[in-house]
Amino acid sequence: MKIDNVTLAFKNKIVLRNVDLEIKKWEFVFFIGYSGEGKTSLIRSLIGDFAPERGDIVLDSGAYLYKNMSEKVLLTYRKNIGVIFQDYKLLESKSVYENVAFAMEVCGYRDPYIRKKVPEALEQVGLLIKKDTFVYELSGWEKQRVSIARALVHSPDIIIGDEPTWNLDPHTAHEIMEIFEDLNKDGKTVIIATHDKNIVDSFRKRVVTFKDKEVQSDVEKGKYSLKL
Repeated sequence: MKIDNVTLAFKNKIVLRNVDLEIKKWEFVFFIGYSGEGKTSLIRSLIGDFAPERGDIVLDSGAYLYKNMSEKVLLTYRKNIGVIFQDYKLLESKSVYENVAFAMEVCGYRDPYIRKKVPEALEQVGLLIKKDTFVYELSGWEKQRVSIARALVHSPDIIIGDEPTWNLDPHTAHEIMEIFEDLNKDGKTVIIATHDKNIVDSFRKRVVTFKDKEVQSDVEKGKYSLKL
């Protein structure tokens, strides 16, 4: 995909300006920057949830995401991305299985296919044994794995995470990131917004740094470096 000269604004206030980035298939990219620099806003734009003031998101097919936005275009696009949020966004009173299945139900998949894919996704993140457990009974790291399974269940090509390790201890955070790295090795494009210096420095992927509402730097095999 290409982020084509995107400027984002909220209530007439610019939150990110003139962003030009190309993210190629099978890349692994970290977005870093201080709070308020527009990382989450850009993530929202990438998932079809925040229309740019200027510019657009150009898909791998060459189509513009927002220029001719329709419910059909958005639904098709969202089937091709999996999103992991920092606060999980799970249904606490439902089981692990039900949470992952719900992600497929809202996309219109039929029950036989859901029954096939949900166990596969849970197995991929090591939680099949917990499929009948209620979410409120899970630990933080288990909830994040459910979130990842939910993102994977419809076999997307692009995985996007917004601070997916923010409330996890360093060891658990590293384990979660190893799942993302394995997904990248399996052919997924991975985009992660994070404040976690240890994670960024350990994995040495492409690092895009945001500062003053703009892209400050874009470094292959970069480290966590925020210049004042």
